[in-house]
Amino acid sequence: MPVEGSCLDPAIPVLNKIRVTENIHIGRNVLPQLKAVLQNLAFSKVAVLVDENTLHHCYPQVKPYLPAHDIIQIQSGEAHKTLQTCEYIWQRMTELNLDRWSVLVNLGGGVIGDMGGFCAATFKRGLYFVQVPTTLLAQVDASVGGKTGIDFHGLKNHIGVYKEPKAVIIDPGFLSTLPQRQLKSGYAEIIKHWLIADAAAFEEQRHIGLFTEDWDALIRHSVGIKSAVVEADPLEGGYRKVLNFGHTVGHAVESYLMEQPGRELLHGEAIAVGMLCEAYLSVKKELLTRRELDQIETFLVSIYEKVKLTEEDIQSMAKLALQDKKNTHTTINCTLLQGIGKAVWDQPVTLAEIQEALRYYQLL
Repeated sequence: MPVEGSCLDPAIPVLNKIRVTENIHIGRNVLPQLKAVLQNLAFSKVAVLVDENTLHHCYPQVKPYLPAHDIIQIQSGEAHKTLQTCEYIWQRMTELNLDRWSVLVNLGGGVIGDMGGFCAATFKRGLYFVQVPTTLLAQVDASVGGKTGIDFHGLKNHIGVYKEPKAVIIDPGFLSTLPQRQLKSGYAEIIKHWLIADAAAFEEQRHIGLFTEDWDALIRHSVGIKSAVVEADPLEGGYRKVLNFGHTVGHAVESYLMEQPGRELLHGEAIAVGMLCEAYLSVKKELLTRRELDQIETFLVSIYEKVKLTEEDIQSMAKLALQDKKNTHTTINCTLLQGIGKAVWDQPVTLAEIQEALRYYQLL
């Protein structure tokens, strides 16, 4: 019998057709699409949200395809993905007299996309926004699917809304501006998509690793997987939860270390920890074989540096899982693997099991 919440359940859509939705444009020469989008929709005003990095490295490439516009600049980094920064953005939007027929172009990584989308979705009850993701993480994950949000009191993406952008413009050329650490962070979400939906891709790519020159194909395939999932379940009523593999433990790790100066992790680095822990839990619950766990473990450990955890860290991180958005009442719900390429969601796990998984990780 299928496990409850399994993508093997015939009542649940299966990813047999991976495709990119029409409002997502991917390619090396895709920036002219931004001009077309802004012209076709005849926005009253245009503002561009940037940080100091995207203003310097990316804005000059985008500027020729923008009509008259204003710039809103914030500081980069997860530490600034807060209500205080939103206040500043909303204040600037007010000063610029943006109305509900204006558009905010979010030019940056996951922080810019999540927070810019949230500010646009809530300003005057919602105005349009366009995502122009410039990091690998944002291109394959954060910009797609309509999730927006900010961190709150040390909890990752604790406040947010669902709001689809008018368009997503993905130019892999922006990746040349990224350090290796940022590429590795984004690559974790690509790996996650293989583990939940494409065993053949995982089998092929685990022998290649991060050393690839064809980011375009990897991005298109990864975005196609996420788009297919989101199209089947836009508001995460069930099936979309497969995308949360690695995130119950991963977000707990990320949130905890966010408050530890000098120990902060990038999102993908924390999700790599989470995927190892949740793959281990999948074995404990007899959903995944030990051989499959060994394959996942060998691949991830070859790419991501070990995060050193103390027993105090493990206890504190596990408790943060009680705040996970997928939980029901006091039950921690986790997405696990029913074999590589198949995911099951709403799998109950305990604090003790999360602690056990983190100890397993620490012993790798």
